[in-house]
Amino acid sequence: MRRQFLKIFFTTALALIALNSAFASKYEYKETRDLVDLVNDAAKMVKTKGESSFETFKEPNSRWRKKENYIFVLDPDGNMIVHPDKALEGKNNLGLQDINGRPIIKGLIDTAKSSPEKREGWYHYQWPVPGEILPRWKSSFVKLIKSPSGKNYIVGSGVYNDQMEKSFVQDVVKDAVREIEKNGQEAFALFHDQTGRFRAKDAYIFVIDPNGIELVNSAFPNFEGRSVLDVKDTNNKLFVREMLKEIQTKDSGWINYMWPRPGDSASTEKTTYFEKANFGKKWLMVAAGVYLPGARKGREISGSMTAPALMNLVTEASDLLEKKGEDAYSELRKKGSKWFKKDTYFFVWDMEGNRVLHAADPSLEGKNGRDEKDIIGRPYGKMFLEVASNPNGQGWAHYMYPYPGQMFPAWKSVYLKQVTFPSGKKYIVGSGSYHMQMDENLIEDVVNRAAILVKEKGREAFTQLRDKSGPFYFMDTYVFVDSTDGVELVNPAHPSLEGKNIANLKDARGKTLARDYINAAMKNGSDWVKYYWYKPGGNEAVLKKAFVRQVQSGGETFIIGSGLYIQEKEKMAQEEKVQ
Repeated sequence: MRRQFLKIFFTTALALIALNSAFASKYEYKETRDLVDLVNDAAKMVKTKGESSFETFKEPNSRWRKKENYIFVLDPDGNMIVHPDKALEGKNNLGLQDINGRPIIKGLIDTAKSSPEKREGWYHYQWPVPGEILPRWKSSFVKLIKSPSGKNYIVGSGVYNDQMEKSFVQDVVKDAVREIEKNGQEAFALFHDQTGRFRAKDAYIFVIDPNGIELVNSAFPNFEGRSVLDVKDTNNKLFVREMLKEIQTKDSGWINYMWPRPGDSASTEKTTYFEKANFGKKWLMVAAGVYLPGARKGREISGSMTAPALMNLVTEASDLLEKKGEDAYSELRKKGSKWFKKDTYFFVWDMEGNRVLHAADPSLEGKNGRDEKDIIGRPYGKMFLEVASNPNGQGWAHYMYPYPGQMFPAWKSVYLKQVTFPSGKKYIVGSGSYHMQMDENLIEDVVNRAAILVKEKGREAFTQLRDKSGPFYFMDTYVFVDSTDGVELVNPAHPSLEGKNIANLKDARGKTLARDYINAAMKNGSDWVKYYWYKPGGNEAVLKKAFVRQVQSGGETFIIGSGLYIQEKEKMAQEEKVQ
């Protein structure tokens, strides 16, 4: 009898140990595990004690509310029951959005209610740390709980960091599989929604059929409808073939490969989870990946030409075209020449947007590009015409475009110049470089163009400067505008700053950055300054070098600026100059 009892005891103990071990292994970071424990314990309190637990959650410096870690409680209609921000507590916040338009409250509620079998989950958005004004990425864990009164509540808490757990993408893939098996192809629209629950920081859903045709890729939609069987990572790994081979026998799995983050030039080791979804009488492979902290990074891809070199080359080509006109086309088409080398080539448009020369892809010649957009919706055709039509008749445009002969898009910086042929007709000549490193020429160009616009239109120009698909926002670069007394008037990367006086706002090293660059612009007309600031979507301050200039318009003086983030290899040398 005693032996049988001991056997049952040890069997049960081992099962509990295994269960706890499985739970612990689900999350790699202690910070995440502590957060989940906190929410689970808070949910148990609501389930047993009901609404009386709400006052306990509000106690300052308690386990439930300490610095940036706090429990919040919502009802399913979007009413905030518990929150440290009194501006939110006791009000309906269903329409609340983050700086990228992600519906925060609706997203938290939808996450908790996404599946009857799993009334919990993670949602990712940008939100300020208590006491600060700048939003940072926050990952919140929420649970749907019924209190003894019969009412439902969403209990949650979040953590501010750039760390992505593998379980985050595993959860989002399983959620996507449920949507496909429930709603079929109608689920695809949810995956494309840039503000929905299927986008988490750099993670996105992609769906591939058994033949290797990509049906959904919310980050790179130009892949959709194409076979990706032969797509290789930057180490020549045929990762799609490997995934499809494994999923036929295991139904799910993980794979590592080198792939660039959306918008990056260097590849980073990506860990991707994939799972089979029933799709009528067929199946589909649903996947999402995560870039883990400390993951291997590939060689930084830099442009084949610097900005000054490309500007000089385009100027030489414009001189050639002004002398020879159409007779110069044969020289510009010659591969291996200075005009067409590797991924650098020339194109010529007329002023109506018709392509008359495209050295890399002659099939485009004769087609109008005025309304062309890149994969993220940037109207580069319109940008070309606007740059060539400005008072200087020259300038830069930045957009995403595939390398010649490839389908993977990359950031491309193009220098354009208006030319007059011997016939007297005006054309646009241009050439570009992929992954061009931002330098002072490019930053001064975007600030000067913004200054011309503001000088002409005043505050009416601000809408154009805020447009994330326009010429003043690309990669990590954006234009900001301040008043002379320090009120932030335009900041498309951090719109929560708009309308606030940031004259006394300090950077990560305690420097009053806005006061310094305003004083520099007012004293010198224009100047370069350095400070530590956050890349769009980043949680860590990076050394930034910004160009600012003052502009008068309609009796008002504005400070206009933009900047570049110093590469790691340059950081040490630059840091000493900031002190």
